[in-house]
Amino acid sequence: MIGPYSQHPARFLPYDPVAAEVASLISTEIHGVEPSLTVEHVGSSAVPGCAGKGVVDLAVCYSPGGLDAAKAALDRIGFQPQPGPDPFPESRPMRVGSAIVRGGVYQLHAHVIEQRSAEIVELLAFREALRADATMRRDYEARKQAIISDGVNDTAAYAEAKGGFVHSVLREVYGD
Repeated sequence: MIGPYSQHPARFLPYDPVAAEVASLISTEIHGVEPSLTVEHVGSSAVPGCAGKGVVDLAVCYSPGGLDAAKAALDRIGFQPQPGPDPFPESRPMRVGSAIVRGGVYQLHAHVIEQRSAEIVELLAFREALRADATMRRDYEARKQAIISDGVNDTAAYAEAKGGFVHSVLREVYGD
Protein backbone atom coordinates (compact mmCIF):
# COMPACT_ATOMS: atom_id res chain seq x y z
CA MET A 1 0.00 0.00 0.00
CA ILE A 2 1.09 3.55 -0.71
CA GLY A 3 2.12 5.66 2.27
CA PRO A 4 1.93 9.40 2.92
CA TYR A 5 3.89 11.80 0.76
CA SER A 6 6.54 13.99 2.31
CA GLN A 7 7.24 17.19 0.41
CA HIS A 8 10.92 18.19 0.21
CA PRO A 9 12.69 21.14 -1.33
CA ALA A 10 14.27 20.38 -4.70
CA ARG A 11 17.56 18.57 -4.21
CA PHE A 12 20.20 16.71 -6.15
CA LEU A 13 20.79 13.13 -5.02
CA PRO A 14 22.91 10.30 -6.44
CA TYR A 15 21.27 7.59 -8.52
CA ASP A 16 19.64 4.86 -6.43
CA PRO A 17 19.37 1.50 -8.22
CA VAL A 18 16.56 0.43 -5.87
CA ALA A 19 14.33 3.02 -7.59
CA ALA A 20 13.79 0.62 -10.50
CA GLU A 21 12.61 -2.05 -8.07
CA VAL A 22 10.29 0.48 -6.42
CA ALA A 23 8.83 1.41 -9.82
CA SER A 24 8.25 -2.26 -10.66
CA LEU A 25 6.56 -2.99 -7.32
CA ILE A 26 4.26 0.03 -7.58
CA SER A 27 3.45 -0.80 -11.21
CA THR A 28 2.39 -4.30 -10.13
CA GLU A 29 0.26 -2.82 -7.35
CA ILE A 30 -1.46 -0.44 -9.78
CA HIS A 31 -2.11 -3.28 -12.25
CA GLY A 32 -3.60 -5.29 -9.41
CA VAL A 33 -6.41 -2.77 -9.01
CA GLU A 34 -6.77 -1.66 -12.65
CA PRO A 35 -5.20 -4.00 -15.24
CA SER A 36 -6.11 -1.70 -18.15
CA LEU A 37 -3.53 0.89 -17.06
CA THR A 38 -0.04 1.00 -18.47
CA VAL A 39 2.68 2.17 -16.09
CA GLU A 40 6.01 3.52 -17.30
CA HIS A 41 8.96 4.40 -15.07
CA VAL A 42 10.06 7.86 -16.23
CA GLY A 43 12.27 10.67 -14.97
CA SER A 44 15.84 10.50 -13.72
CA SER A 45 15.28 7.46 -11.54
CA ALA A 46 14.38 5.51 -14.72
CA VAL A 47 17.82 6.19 -16.22
CA PRO A 48 20.56 3.95 -14.80
CA GLY A 49 23.29 6.07 -13.27
CA CYS A 50 21.37 9.38 -13.49
CA ALA A 51 21.33 11.50 -10.36
CA GLY A 52 18.17 13.47 -9.68
CA LYS A 53 15.70 14.78 -7.16
CA GLY A 54 15.21 11.44 -5.43
CA VAL A 55 11.61 10.88 -6.53
CA VAL A 56 10.37 7.84 -8.42
CA ASP A 57 8.29 9.23 -11.30
CA LEU A 58 5.69 7.01 -12.92
CA ALA A 59 3.52 7.70 -15.94
CA VAL A 60 0.19 5.99 -15.32
CA CYS A 61 -1.37 5.78 -18.77
CA TYR A 62 -5.05 5.22 -19.48
CA SER A 63 -7.07 4.59 -22.64
CA PRO A 64 -9.28 7.38 -23.98
CA GLY A 65 -12.17 7.89 -21.57
CA GLY A 66 -10.35 6.17 -18.70
CA LEU A 67 -9.15 9.17 -16.69
CA ASP A 68 -11.65 8.74 -13.85
CA ALA A 69 -10.91 5.01 -13.56
CA ALA A 70 -7.17 5.73 -13.43
CA LYS A 71 -7.58 8.31 -10.66
CA ALA A 72 -9.88 5.97 -8.73
CA ALA A 73 -7.36 3.11 -8.99
CA LEU A 74 -4.58 5.29 -7.60
CA ASP A 75 -6.85 6.54 -4.82
CA ARG A 76 -7.73 2.94 -3.85
CA ILE A 77 -4.11 2.03 -3.20
CA GLY A 78 -3.37 5.16 -1.19
CA PHE A 79 -2.04 7.77 -3.59
CA GLN A 80 -2.94 11.32 -2.57
CA PRO A 81 -3.73 14.47 -4.58
CA GLN A 82 -0.70 16.62 -5.32
CA PRO A 83 -0.16 19.21 -2.57
CA GLY A 84 1.01 22.75 -3.02
CA PRO A 85 -0.17 26.03 -4.40
CA ASP A 86 -0.08 25.05 -8.09
CA PRO A 87 -0.93 21.36 -8.60
CA PHE A 88 -1.47 19.79 -12.00
CA PRO A 89 -5.09 20.19 -13.14
CA GLU A 90 -7.48 17.29 -12.55
CA SER A 91 -7.74 16.91 -16.34
CA ARG A 92 -4.06 15.84 -16.23
CA PRO A 93 -3.43 15.07 -12.57
CA MET A 94 -0.47 13.97 -10.58
CA ARG A 95 -0.90 11.82 -7.52
CA VAL A 96 1.76 11.47 -4.83
CA GLY A 97 2.69 8.96 -2.19
CA SER A 98 5.56 6.99 -0.74
CA ALA A 99 6.74 3.41 -0.51
CA ILE A 100 9.09 1.67 1.85
CA VAL A 101 11.39 -0.71 -0.01
CA ARG A 102 14.50 -2.36 1.45
CA GLY A 103 14.27 -0.08 4.48
CA GLY A 104 14.29 3.13 2.44
CA VAL A 105 11.40 5.55 2.00
CA TYR A 106 10.80 6.47 -1.64
CA GLN A 107 8.70 9.46 -2.64
CA LEU A 108 6.41 8.76 -5.61
CA HIS A 109 4.92 10.95 -8.33
CA ALA A 110 2.24 9.26 -10.43
CA HIS A 111 1.57 11.36 -13.54
CA VAL A 112 -1.83 10.36 -14.96
CA ILE A 113 -1.60 10.67 -18.75
CA GLU A 114 -3.64 9.49 -21.72
CA GLN A 115 -1.87 6.59 -23.48
CA ARG A 116 -1.47 8.16 -26.91
CA SER A 117 -0.83 11.74 -25.83
CA ALA A 118 2.12 13.76 -27.08
CA GLU A 119 3.24 14.11 -23.47
CA ILE A 120 3.83 10.38 -22.93
CA VAL A 121 5.61 10.10 -26.26
CA GLU A 122 7.95 12.92 -25.19
CA LEU A 123 8.53 11.50 -21.69
CA LEU A 124 9.53 8.15 -23.15
CA ALA A 125 11.69 9.72 -25.88
CA PHE A 126 13.53 11.80 -23.28
CA ARG A 127 14.06 8.77 -21.04
CA GLU A 128 15.40 6.68 -23.94
CA ALA A 129 17.69 9.48 -25.14
CA LEU A 130 19.28 9.74 -21.69
CA ARG A 131 19.61 5.97 -21.42
CA ALA A 132 21.35 5.82 -24.80
CA ASP A 133 23.77 8.74 -24.40
CA ALA A 134 26.03 8.96 -21.34
CA THR A 135 27.27 12.43 -22.31
CA MET A 136 23.72 13.72 -22.53
CA ARG A 137 22.96 12.15 -19.16
CA ARG A 138 25.99 13.83 -17.58
CA ASP A 139 25.00 17.17 -19.14
CA TYR A 140 21.51 16.78 -17.69
CA GLU A 141 22.93 16.00 -14.26
CA ALA A 142 25.21 19.05 -14.50
CA ARG A 143 22.24 21.26 -15.42
CA LYS A 144 20.20 19.98 -12.48
CA GLN A 145 23.11 20.37 -10.08
CA ALA A 146 23.66 23.94 -11.31
CA ILE A 147 20.00 24.78 -10.72
CA ILE A 148 20.26 23.59 -7.11
CA SER A 149 23.60 25.39 -6.68
CA ASP A 150 21.92 28.60 -7.87
CA GLY A 151 19.63 28.31 -4.84
CA VAL A 152 16.51 27.05 -6.58
CA ASN A 153 14.80 24.74 -4.12
CA ASP A 154 11.13 25.17 -5.05
CA THR A 155 10.19 22.04 -6.98
CA ALA A 156 8.04 23.89 -9.54
CA ALA A 157 10.79 26.42 -10.21
CA TYR A 158 13.30 23.57 -10.46
CA ALA A 159 11.17 21.78 -13.05
CA GLU A 160 10.79 24.98 -15.05
CA ALA A 161 14.52 25.71 -14.89
CA LYS A 162 15.45 22.34 -16.37
CA GLY A 163 12.77 22.60 -19.06
CA GLY A 164 15.11 24.20 -21.58
CA PHE A 165 17.44 21.23 -21.40
CA VAL A 166 14.56 18.79 -21.84
CA HIS A 167 13.30 20.69 -24.89
CA SER A 168 16.77 20.77 -26.43
CA VAL A 169 17.03 16.98 -26.08
CA LEU A 170 13.62 16.51 -27.66
CA ARG A 171 14.59 18.78 -30.55
CA GLU A 172 17.68 16.63 -31.05
CA VAL A 173 15.62 13.42 -30.87
CA TYR A 174 13.04 14.69 -33.36
CA GLY A 175 15.55 16.51 -35.58
CA ASP A 176 13.89 19.94 -35.23
